[in-house]
Amino acid sequence: MNSVGEACTELKREYDQCFNRWFAEKFLKGESAGDPCLQLFQRYQLCVQKAIKEKDIPIEGLEFMGPSKGKAENSS
Repeated sequence: MNSVGEACTELKREYDQCFNRWFAEKFLKGESAGDPCLQLFQRYQLCVQKAIKEKDIPIEGLEFMGPSKGKAENSS
């Protein structure tokens, strides 16, 4: 599946591959420490956010999940 922005599709593919590899080779075997795909996810996330703004897609009322989402809520 392609990303919301054409420029983001390759980043999405790279992140999906990284995540699937980590999930199958580490997480399912009980090795859940660390996130080797975090930098790829962050680059992809920024690309998607930029594409959403450029395409003027309304996102009011939507909550986005991500690595910092839970941390911000738990730290208050």
